[in-house]
Amino acid sequence: MVIERTSKEVIIRLPSYVDTKGLQRLIDYLTYKEATAKSKAKQSDVDALAKEVKKGWWLNNRSRLVK
Repeated sequence: MVIERTSKEVIIRLPSYVDTKGLQRLIDYLTYKEATAKSKAKQSDVDALAKEVKKGWWLNNRSRLVK
C-alpha cells in the first residue's frame, strides 16, 4: 500500500488482490467523512432528523406492511 498526500488530495494505492467488498465499505465510510467534514450539525439535530424521516417512512408504508 502506498499513501501519498498532494496539496489537493490524498492518494491511496492498493494491490489488485485486495478484497473489493471490504474496500467498498471503506470507500463508503470515506465518502461519508468527506460529505460531513464541514458540517456544523449537532448530533441531537441529526438524531431528530433521522427520527422524523423514519416516522414519515412508517406512516407511508404501514398499510403495505401491516395487514
